[in-house]
Amino acid sequence: MTSTASPLDTRVRVRWPVHVSSTLRPLQRGPWDPCHRADGNAVWRASRMNSGPVTYRLVQDGADGARCTAWGPGSAELVDRLPALLGDDDDPTGFAPEHPVLVEAHRRFPALRIPRTGRVLESLVPAVLEQRVHGVAAFASWRRLVTRFGDPAPGPAPDGMRVPPSAEVWRRVPSWEFHRANVDPGRARTIVRCAQLADRLERLADDTPADARRRLRSVPGIGVWTAAEVAQRAFGDADALSVGDYHLATVVGHALFGSPLDDAGMVARLEYLRPHRYRAVRLLVAAGGYGAVPKRGPRTPVTDHRGR
Repeated sequence: MTSTASPLDTRVRVRWPVHVSSTLRPLQRGPWDPCHRADGNAVWRASRMNSGPVTYRLVQDGADGARCTAWGPGSAELVDRLPALLGDDDDPTGFAPEHPVLVEAHRRFPALRIPRTGRVLESLVPAVLEQRVHGVAAFASWRRLVTRFGDPAPGPAPDGMRVPPSAEVWRRVPSWEFHRANVDPGRARTIVRCAQLADRLERLADDTPADARRRLRSVPGIGVWTAAEVAQRAFGDADALSVGDYHLATVVGHALFGSPLDDAGMVARLEYLRPHRYRAVRLLVAAGGYGAVPKRGPRTPVTDHRGR
């Protein structure tokens, strides 16, 4: 723990019931994410606002809000963004699932919201790291790079927490540091390219989610899957379906129909749920959707690019 100046303490209320830890869970990139820590009933996060770095601690405060304590130059800006972060912009009106599994999941998790961080690069870099590799390898790469190039989280953050690197720092990360972090040259080039375009990309948070996803895909190295992963977090896009995910179609197929689907089948089966397809996926996962997939056969090996 490090000492700090006086924190900014506030309470926030949103229009819908919100379960804070479940709503923010997709923002965590692996169990050892240096930017995200779950501590009992509290969620700690470190982020980089336009006004500077911030550490904040969120605790559930009633059914429709949270208590937030924030440290660092970005505290006031973070507080302004809190309602969106907790799903105040996430309107579930019109979500009417027909499958009984989804109906039951919606009943069990009425306070699961889609967060909107508004921080594009902070969602984009880890999404690029997760392209075409095992999650465990991508999470390790993210942890190494953020620990090496990020800043110490301001305030009394749990030990090891870091603020993600700025766009300027990402642009200057040497190729050998990406290599040491087990990131192949293709993904490394995409991260540097996105950092070079960071100002333009951050402005996408002001577009409609559909337009923002389309413009993201105009960047070389950013495809449908990566754009969806960013949209789910930075834009609060409840319809951003991660087509091309290694596991998702199989999970959806087994959870809803007892057998795997391919991407085309998943898209077809969830079409009637627009503009809430990602909401449906979140609910399936919260209800234990991964547990519906039979555990059989060998796992594919984790690729290590450092020896290449």
